[in-house]
Amino acid sequence: MFVCLGNICRSPLAKALFEKHEYENGLQNRFYIDSAGTNRNHAGEGADRRTLLNARKNGLVFYHEAKQFKLSHFETFDLIVVMDRSNENNVKSLSADMELHKKVHLMRKWDIHGTNEDVPDPWYGGPEGFEEVFQILNRSTAALLRDLAFG
Repeated sequence: MFVCLGNICRSPLAKALFEKHEYENGLQNRFYIDSAGTNRNHAGEGADRRTLLNARKNGLVFYHEAKQFKLSHFETFDLIVVMDRSNENNVKSLSADMELHKKVHLMRKWDIHGTNEDVPDPWYGGPEGFEEVFQILNRSTAALLRDLAFG
């Protein structure tokens, strides 16, 4: 499960990129993948148009409908990948169970160019911010897939 604030920019893009890497490696449908936001303000909406435009520019087309992260997601998913420390805190605040907290990891744990840094939120920036996020998530999701599939 990929998680960001509104589930309209970073986390749906991470999901789509992970699925792309799955397909390219012949691993489609090996993992159950989804995304959610810690804020419910955009629930039911599609991905941010700037995210979709930038993804299309990079050869990736996807459909998405935003939803909020819920406590039940801890039971559904073995791994919860958050985009930043704020969302890490929001996810962990749903449960005091430290075993569940062990499922939560920062996305950039898998990024060789910024290990354990936050994935910046491109919401208030221009096109360059969306491109930066695309590149970060492309690297990170590819490394995550390698880690999960090939150890």
